[in-house]
Amino acid sequence: MPVDIRHLTPDDIGLMHALLTMFGEVFNEPHTYIEQRPGDDYLRQLLGSGTFIALVAMDGSAVVGGLAAYELRKFEQARSEIYIYDLAVSARYRRRGIATALIEALKAVAAKRGAYVIFVQADTGVEDEPSIALYSKLGRREEVLHFDIPINPGEADKQGGHT
Repeated sequence: MPVDIRHLTPDDIGLMHALLTMFGEVFNEPHTYIEQRPGDDYLRQLLGSGTFIALVAMDGSAVVGGLAAYELRKFEQARSEIYIYDLAVSARYRRRGIATALIEALKAVAAKRGAYVIFVQADTGVEDEPSIALYSKLGRREEVLHFDIPINPGEADKQGGHT
């Protein structure tokens, strides 16, 4: 069953809400993605910012997968990197090449923007083994450490997000 990949624009607020809902369900984080989501004006500005990229995989009118990425403009050369912040596919649609199709679509967006690389982080736990297998198939693995530095101690845990 083929899906359509769509790059969201500021006019796609309904699809952005559907993407947030799908992320909340797949990641089992309704507090982060569903209960405290921003309003339409914020999402419209984000989608039109030029630094945020949202792609969705659609089966008919249903969002069954998606990714959120950020373009990071570099200072040492006139180029940019693309950071995949979130990538998910609904459980019943997995193992059909949807995540790969999303990354391939992101490559096209990245090329148009003059980016030279796409990067993504994965947890080392058992629950992320399928993600690690996918990313290993598509790119080169690097061993890195990740540190969250809270702006206000104690607030990072309340806000959700990545650690």
